[in-house]
Amino acid sequence: MAEAIQISLAAARVNAGLTQREVAEKLGVSNNTLVSWEAGKAVPSVTTARQLADIYQIPLDNIFFAKITN
Repeated sequence: MAEAIQISLAAARVNAGLTQREVAEKLGVSNNTLVSWEAGKAVPSVTTARQLADIYQIPLDNIFFAKITN
């Protein structure tokens, strides 16, 4: 069984041909929120992560969320 290839949240967005602003508008969040998720400073809720996977048209398991460190 092949393992899923994981890509960063930012790479998934770029591969989908979308800007940060476009994705933020689709989700109803601020552009700063999306930037924070992509930088690993915050993590979206599970529901929002599923929406992101749908928007990017990839399985949720393929999206890499950076670990938040203090």
